[in-house]
Amino acid sequence: MQRRQLVPVFWQRSLLLVFCIALNSCQSHKANSAPSIEFTHIPPAAEGGRERVDTISGRIRNARPRQQIVIYAHAGSWWVQPWPDHAFIPIKADSTWSTETHLGFEYAALLVEQDYSPPPVMDTAPTQGGAVALVTIVKGAGTPQLNPTGSLKFSGYDWGVRMIASVKGGTNNLYGAENAWTDASGALHMQIKKKSDRWSCAEIFLKRSLGYGTYSVTVRDTSHLEPAAVFSMFTFDEWATDQHFREMDIEVGGRRDPANKNNAQYAIQPLYVPGNLFAFAAPSGTLTYVLRWESGHATFKTFRGRSAGAGAQFVSEHEFTSGIPDPGKAIPRLIFFVVASDTNPLEKPSEVVIEKFEYLP
Repeated sequence: MQRRQLVPVFWQRSLLLVFCIALNSCQSHKANSAPSIEFTHIPPAAEGGRERVDTISGRIRNARPRQQIVIYAHAGSWWVQPWPDHAFIPIKADSTWSTETHLGFEYAALLVEQDYSPPPVMDTAPTQGGAVALVTIVKGAGTPQLNPTGSLKFSGYDWGVRMIASVKGGTNNLYGAENAWTDASGALHMQIKKKSDRWSCAEIFLKRSLGYGTYSVTVRDTSHLEPAAVFSMFTFDEWATDQHFREMDIEVGGRRDPANKNNAQYAIQPLYVPGNLFAFAAPSGTLTYVLRWESGHATFKTFRGRSAGAGAQFVSEHEFTSGIPDPGKAIPRLIFFVVASDTNPLEKPSEVVIEKFEYLP
């Protein structure tokens, strides 16, 4: 009797062992099939900016069909990369992914479903859930770097001075803090000069937003400028991609087309929209350029001399009433830069003198 009872016990134990092995195998397979994100190139840890970009890349394991990658860079807030309208990064056949990104102090890679709608900016780090299957966050490489800028005082305001390259006028321009300074009378000098066989330009930006109101600059004679050298006062919010950076421009410079007498323009971005550009002829001598920014209206004017007040000699005026951005965090900028020109490249150093900048609410 006792020998016959050992057989069922033996098989019971064997079946239990087989079941445990199968269960562990399933659990192991389930764990191994969970997705994971690996970074193969991490950009520097640095303060972001519209022109500061690098490549970020990696590998995804166990992604499901039609899932994609979305990248966010952390610089004050979390910004989708490289732009809101190019947020989805396909996963290649070899499971790798790569994209251009603006710099930040941290980077987040999201594995998302095809119905995910990425916010352009988030105040807090992205998290897993819903259409976001996985989030992996890494710190930027190296010691964190702040955006290098110079500083100066002009017309009673504190300005930053650009020191990193930017794309403006179709050219990747260099900048140097030494290209902008004020003289004993308080006038601002901005110059373009050669640096390492390339032209180095000047740009300054107010360190705070002013909002709606009247902006004006008084500029000494610019009739000497070559076709490829341009001075501009413009508003700009570097993260407002959905509003074309809230950019509005007053540009004056050398004549782009010798047959065209117009050497200045007022503009609302984007320029491809009909009616967003008004060109005119800026005469020689000192001129005062004015932008009156109101809700739904942007009125540009130019006057001869150092004032836009009563009795000032009028040169040009144009009012835009369509596509006017709200102020947001836009700040005024002054720039003296080189535009791309195959027929009339810049040939010699140049300088403009801005006597004053004024703002009235």
